[in-house]
Amino acid sequence: MKGILYIVSTPIGNLEDITLRALRVLKEVDVIAAEDTRHSLKLLSHYGISKPMISHWKEKERSKAEEIMRRLLSGQSVALISDAGTPGISDPGAILIKMAIEENVPVVSIPGPSACIAALSLSGLLTDQFAFIGFLPPKKIQRQKMLLELSLETKTLIFYEAPHRIIETLLDMETVFSGRRAALVKEITKIHEEVLRGDISEILSSLEKTKIAGEYILILEGKTEKDKVSTADALMEIHSLLRKGLGRKEAVKKIAEQYGLSKKELYDRSLNEIP
Repeated sequence: MKGILYIVSTPIGNLEDITLRALRVLKEVDVIAAEDTRHSLKLLSHYGISKPMISHWKEKERSKAEEIMRRLLSGQSVALISDAGTPGISDPGAILIKMAIEENVPVVSIPGPSACIAALSLSGLLTDQFAFIGFLPPKKIQRQKMLLELSLETKTLIFYEAPHRIIETLLDMETVFSGRRAALVKEITKIHEEVLRGDISEILSSLEKTKIAGEYILILEGKTEKDKVSTADALMEIHSLLRKGLGRKEAVKKIAEQYGLSKKELYDRSLNEIP
């Protein structure tokens, strides 16, 4: 009989942010697979939980996943946890979960804290549709390219960023998303939690007056109807559709009708500017 893989969400800062169900599962499983066993030991010790642990960190994720799978296939139950939040969401876990599903091992989610959802809920921006982007590429050219690709997205965008890159990332965003509303959340649920709201330039100005440290989540307004759609923007979107396999005429027609632009002008310019 196969064991059960439990995906257990853990606190993102405040140790009180854990469900009763999560505590019960952590006490009942045969083994706990933790992103960093030393970090998770603080949480487990706080709640008097003593269980065998396996490290399951990013650099060794595949080999560790194979080791955990052997335990699951032998009938052991395993709780998968990350340092904070939900495993697999910008944290290790996706490889193991995929393996378990492929081997028909039961996978059960024990929901709980998620930094991106918590930050979105207090951002003051639209929450009916959103896109979680996570961490942007650390290299400037790749980061700017991704931001340009996201510039026409109408959904609210959610980013994670490290403190040593937050200023550089915001400066790149100011160029691409000038005038858009945003909320920058620092150290969510922790003692030094702080939320900065305004457009990107206002947030940059506020950051000059505060200490840059800890973990950051940026919630950014999506493209709205008030944002003027330039021909360059439309061509960028056509290029994106072409890369997805859509024919040129069909892509041009779709974008022209969406933004009320001339199909002939867009088609002619796409021939000259998009190979």
